[in-house]
Amino acid sequence: MILHASEILSRLESRSAVIGIIGLGYVGLPLASATAHAGFQVVGFDIDPHKVEQINAGLSYIGTVLSATVQEHRRSGRLRASAAFSELALCDVIIICVPTPLTKQREPDLSAVRGTVGEIAAHLRRGQLVVLESTTYPGTTREVMTPLLEAGGLVNARDFFVGFSPEREDPGNKTFTTADIPKVIAGDGPDAQRLMAAFYGAVFKRIVPVSSPDVAEAVKITENIFRSVNIALVNELKTTYDAMGIDIWEVIEAAKTKPFGYMAFYPGPGLGGHCIPIDPFYLTWKAREHELSTRFIELAGEINVSMPRYVVQKLVEAMDEKVGVRVGGSRILILGMAYKKNVDDMRESPSFKLMSLLEKRGAEVDYHDPHVPEIGPTREHAEYTGRKSVGIDARALQNYHAVLLAADHDAFDYGLIATHARLIVDTRNAFAQRGFMAPNIVKA
Repeated sequence: MILHASEILSRLESRSAVIGIIGLGYVGLPLASATAHAGFQVVGFDIDPHKVEQINAGLSYIGTVLSATVQEHRRSGRLRASAAFSELALCDVIIICVPTPLTKQREPDLSAVRGTVGEIAAHLRRGQLVVLESTTYPGTTREVMTPLLEAGGLVNARDFFVGFSPEREDPGNKTFTTADIPKVIAGDGPDAQRLMAAFYGAVFKRIVPVSSPDVAEAVKITENIFRSVNIALVNELKTTYDAMGIDIWEVIEAAKTKPFGYMAFYPGPGLGGHCIPIDPFYLTWKAREHELSTRFIELAGEINVSMPRYVVQKLVEAMDEKVGVRVGGSRILILGMAYKKNVDDMRESPSFKLMSLLEKRGAEVDYHDPHVPEIGPTREHAEYTGRKSVGIDARALQNYHAVLLAADHDAFDYGLIATHARLIVDTRNAFAQRGFMAPNIVKA
């Protein structure tokens, strides 16, 4: 083993290594917390000074990490935040957890990754392990990250080491915490693989080594494409069965009683979160480089992207039939700005698209979400920044022509809503699951 690798390995095994995590969002902050819990000293880096201030004050801004946990790590001295990237030179392991969105042309936008790697390269020293966790297409670690790091003259696998380990965060999942989820790891070369195993094996209950960063990148893309395709399938079945007068949710409940050969997926108003709506298109873009067409993946994406328009059309029809009111000039309440139940994560939420489509038709749209009291800045929907969740009671509900349920939070008072709303368009089957079935409740 190369001397530099031996030195890092020794510090990892003794928990004396300093771990730098860049990007303190829904992936980086839970990872920083888990790493501190494992006994490492963690420095979290972020370009947002407000996040840095909050972490250093012992406050969490993410529901999956409690402020009490941050305070515990602060008291132990195992976690601090910084906006000074010069401190990267102090770190033995540097982990990149930054966004990888799409451009408007649905092509990979690696600007955050490139910018972050550029900052690392400016402070890179011998004997560091640099790991990418941001979801991306196969080949990114090898083709994008490594050359940028080597531009200063240091050589990969000799002076420093690189690896890839896909994040597997699932906001709102109370069964699996960060450290409970098996962690796929891959180092570029045998020394890097040993270092990856030493670090992640100390933080996670189980590690799953694979042969190369390309394979690890493909694992993450495959997981998300699997979900995207199956969600698209049930979304298409929903529209087909609806035309036949068949309830897709009743079909799924019966189908999932089969103990083999079937896995239940559920339809919705569109895809949300950072992974499922975006990651499949990373592979379709990369496939074109090899003159291949990923028709199945792209078709699934088209179906899922079309769902907000389908939901709005169902709402238009229901308002005309049951309320006798046109959408233009109506007042509509959206239940749930988060992209899924019981979380505060708004990334790529279909509620933004629903709101936009309804407002373009002339509707006045409010939202209610106890998990999202105010809409923060977003890349695609800056016009909604600062809009606040409205309160609801019997009188307020009666003032809306329709209520559109987009995220089925447990915190909603379904009985109150079912009793007092003039019309409910339910995209999650949430009311029927709770025993509320009435002529004014329409599934979409």
